[in-house]
Amino acid sequence: MSQVVEDLTVATVAGRGSRVASPWASLAVLSSGALMTVIDGTIVTVAMPAVQSDLGFSASGLAWVVNSYLIAFGGLLLLFGRLGDLVGRKRMFTWGLSLFTVASVLAGVAGGQGLLVAARALQGIGGAMTSAVVLGMLVALFPDPREQARAIAMFSAVGAAGGAIGTFLGGALTELLNWHWIFLINLPVGVVALVSAARVLENDHGTGLRGGADYLGALLVTAALMLTVYTIVTAAEHTTASTLALAAASLLLYVAFAVRQARAARPLLRLRLFRSRVLTGANAVQILMIAGMYGFQYIGALYLQRVLGLGELTTGLAFLPAPVAIGVLMLGLSARVIGRFGAHRTLLAGLALITLGLALLGRLPADGSYAVDVLPAMLLLAAGFAAAMPAVTGLAMGGASAEDAGLASGLFNTTQVVGGSLGLAVLTTLAASRTESLTGQGADALAATADGYRLAFWVATGVTATGLALAAAVLRPSPPGRAR
Repeated sequence: MSQVVEDLTVATVAGRGSRVASPWASLAVLSSGALMTVIDGTIVTVAMPAVQSDLGFSASGLAWVVNSYLIAFGGLLLLFGRLGDLVGRKRMFTWGLSLFTVASVLAGVAGGQGLLVAARALQGIGGAMTSAVVLGMLVALFPDPREQARAIAMFSAVGAAGGAIGTFLGGALTELLNWHWIFLINLPVGVVALVSAARVLENDHGTGLRGGADYLGALLVTAALMLTVYTIVTAAEHTTASTLALAAASLLLYVAFAVRQARAARPLLRLRLFRSRVLTGANAVQILMIAGMYGFQYIGALYLQRVLGLGELTTGLAFLPAPVAIGVLMLGLSARVIGRFGAHRTLLAGLALITLGLALLGRLPADGSYAVDVLPAMLLLAAGFAAAMPAVTGLAMGGASAEDAGLASGLFNTTQVVGGSLGLAVLTTLAASRTESLTGQGADALAATADGYRLAFWVATGVTATGLALAAAVLRPSPPGRAR
């Protein structure tokens, strides 16, 4: 990492247009751009109660501060990955950084619900533009397999560190200043990243817009995902018939997207990818795993603040052990464990630990304590995720041909975001409905809130247990000579 810092320092002080020989400076720039989007995903979580109190969000409406970002991000990754090939990946990366930075300022000055949700959606678009091309740029920068593996490991560690920084910054900025600064902090970071990108990243030339992109396909998949999350979040506010009608409309949009991909000359997603049992299974398992883990990040923060009464800064500090442990284990042990026991066994062990950790959270009492009731489960989740994430990534990418490796990467990123947005929508809706039902029956507000969170964690336990069963059945190694 010292080499990265040294190269980035040299590049930053050099004049515009100077050329840096080492690709590690480019890795530092790409990592800084990705770090903004990772931090943004966790920095919001701790500030949610303050945002709700200030802007008057309902319990279910508050989830849209996160969902609007995730939907735009996940729905547009495939499109922007394709556009990066057409217009140039550096150009797409810098455009994304610019939009993300401007949208962060809009979110920071938001004084109403509508502007904040809209700004978060714009952040999601900028984040998708930036993230969609990073992996392709890294692979091009490091053609040597050993250096490439090292670069990807460092990039992954930056992502884990971003989780720790986000939870801490979210608590510190909200408590010491106010929640607006969790977004405004992106302005100086974004400006530095843009200046560094302009000076360090080498220009590349895409194949040209005449190569075409499936804009209709991107519109269909984004609309399908948005309507799905909306249907789940607002289910309690609609009649059963209305909810079923919305669900049917969502299904029709997904079908239309699939038909479009089968007929389009240049589809966003080539359907032949799903012929691979391993690739399809790994993406399905990831959706279930991320749904449970993302629910922990969001609902766990609410439990610490609303039930245990911790402040924003203390909550941020309380979350630090999880991402720190994930980063340390990913860099120090994950690759060796996978090398010794294989990706499939490592994935099963990781999913088992995640399921156990969520089950422990399903017992959280209204009069609990962080050290006894939360921290042990958090460490189990961290260990499980550190084992499972690299394993499922290797299985997904190993299930794709060399020709489809880039598309498989985009699909994997997309299903990761889909799992987070759908998991958050389902779990927060269940928790809010359970709490409202109990308080309506005269239950104590604190006890009802804790009961709602317990229900969400038990459902998350079932979701990850389903992922464990699916991984055991579908992702087992094939006999030699058989197709994956």
